[in-house]
Amino acid sequence: MHFRVWAPRRKKVELVLESGATSELEREQSGHFSGMVRDAREASRYRFRLDGGSMFPDPASRRQPEGPHGPSEVVNPHRFRWTDEQWGGAELRCQVISEIHIGTFTRDGTWDAARNELPELASLGITAVEVMPVAEFPGQFGWGYDGVDWFAPTRLYGCPDDFRRFVNDAHGLGLAVVLDVVYNHFGPDGNYWREYSDDYFSERYKNEWGEALNFDGPGAEGLRELVTANAAYWAEEFHIDGLRLDATQQIFDTSPENIMAALAREFRRAAGKRKAFVVAENERQEATLARAVDAGGYGLDGLWNDDFHHSARVAVTGRDEAYYCNYKGRPQELISMLKYGYLFQGQWYPWQKAPRGCPALDLKTWQFVLFIQNHDQVSNGYGGQRLDRLTSPGRFRAVTALVLLAPGTPLLFQGQEFWSSAPFLFFADHQGELRKLVKKGRLEFLSQFTSLAQHDTQANHPDPADPQTFEMCKLDLTERKKHAPVYRMHKDLLRLRREDAVIYRAACEGRTAIDGAVLANECFLVRFFGEQPGDDRLLIVNLGIEIDMVTLAEPLLAPPEGAVWKLQWSSEDPQYGGSGTPVPAQGGMWKMPAHAAVLIRPHPRKSV
Repeated sequence: MHFRVWAPRRKKVELVLESGATSELEREQSGHFSGMVRDAREASRYRFRLDGGSMFPDPASRRQPEGPHGPSEVVNPHRFRWTDEQWGGAELRCQVISEIHIGTFTRDGTWDAARNELPELASLGITAVEVMPVAEFPGQFGWGYDGVDWFAPTRLYGCPDDFRRFVNDAHGLGLAVVLDVVYNHFGPDGNYWREYSDDYFSERYKNEWGEALNFDGPGAEGLRELVTANAAYWAEEFHIDGLRLDATQQIFDTSPENIMAALAREFRRAAGKRKAFVVAENERQEATLARAVDAGGYGLDGLWNDDFHHSARVAVTGRDEAYYCNYKGRPQELISMLKYGYLFQGQWYPWQKAPRGCPALDLKTWQFVLFIQNHDQVSNGYGGQRLDRLTSPGRFRAVTALVLLAPGTPLLFQGQEFWSSAPFLFFADHQGELRKLVKKGRLEFLSQFTSLAQHDTQANHPDPADPQTFEMCKLDLTERKKHAPVYRMHKDLLRLRREDAVIYRAACEGRTAIDGAVLANECFLVRFFGEQPGDDRLLIVNLGIEIDMVTLAEPLLAPPEGAVWKLQWSSEDPQYGGSGTPVPAQGGMWKMPAHAAVLIRPHPRKSV
């Protein structure tokens, strides 16, 4: 076996097998140490001894079978037999994403158990599965955002080939696999990177989660190689179709080629003939990330749209605490985001006392990932309650229709499609002083919400390190049947999205023009203009009380010439648990039910 490690601060590096055999590696001019080790075999466990002193795991280990503090293990990445030769990869356009956490997606919390659920996701209408981070981290449970071994899928979910089998089966079902990756920090526990080089870290920037990483200072070449190699690794050895970059506002880089552009380039190169895409979470809403490189951008494919979540949440709950305070949830906010992406594109943002975002009017609608739930936002509330528990069933059905039929790329968080009763809380199996610090930090973060700042409320908030906190977040998949009406609604909406040509062109291709109008304080319409004359659609969303309209002084309500509007779909259909829907347009009167969304299409007017 050949080994290579970057350790520029060291004079001597030896590879030590668990058998006791030791081999000194040769120092390269670049600061790498490398060499062929005859005694090493597949499944051999090993560490590196640095300068004749302590031994540490391989920072680029492919597997840590005993966790990040234990020995590394040699893995043969070519043993697995792929059967996805016909899979052409995926692009962001036209995807419907399901975000899942492997440890809580099933009761077993393994790759194999999650793999068994892939046919159900495909049947629902999901086209891409986004997996929360899997880089090895300490303890027996965690979200994965404190990973310390970027190349080693955590031992908690199975072996690397189990992960490959998950991807292979997904491709066989027509599902893309997206991996959430964290390149903005290393976790605090099991982090041995500084033992190899201080140049991995930067003191020039402040990072929210510990030490900032060095992408643009002296010695940055080691970390840049690590990140680009890691991005390529997921495409080459695991056939991953997309990457979701976590919290890119904490990736600091003034290099001529930003590290995000570099990793996206290497990820696509490694994918070869397969299509591949990269999406970013970016709190500052920097549209530059999603522009082409030749247009001055970083060449990523899309961006998470937190604005959409925040406004929609305020709209259906009426609560605007903390970072929701600059959103009113008004119809015009939602219309504007369907047309233009971010709501804040450089305007003053009072919550941060600074401008937020930058112009993004040139981006395509499908470049924005839209959601009303995700791992962060569900957990950022008391008890990890899901949004359907915080509003009325009617409002939640209506806003679900909006996000699934809207132009953009919709994302559902695990269990959202059947109104899972399982909460999703922050959990991390840290011990000792770190456990206390994590719990304290979590409560301080939640204190920005006035409803969560009271002592009695915080005293009852689940401890992130309590195993029961983790266990209570596991999905009960039998609720697909228990909550069959709403599960059926999600299926029908996704069928509409892909089978109605007008909705499909707007939602997936960005070729169909749309416009919108406010009809009342909590009611608005979105009109999808068909390619053929008269082949339009109206989506009307009413999050308020029932509305009767006699005067229709809004041109977007006018039916195409020679046609009348007829109901095509309603969130208040009794089969979804609704209360029925009156005929929306009849005899010059428009009636819009409360807490509902309806889709309307034209029909030829009967001659008199």
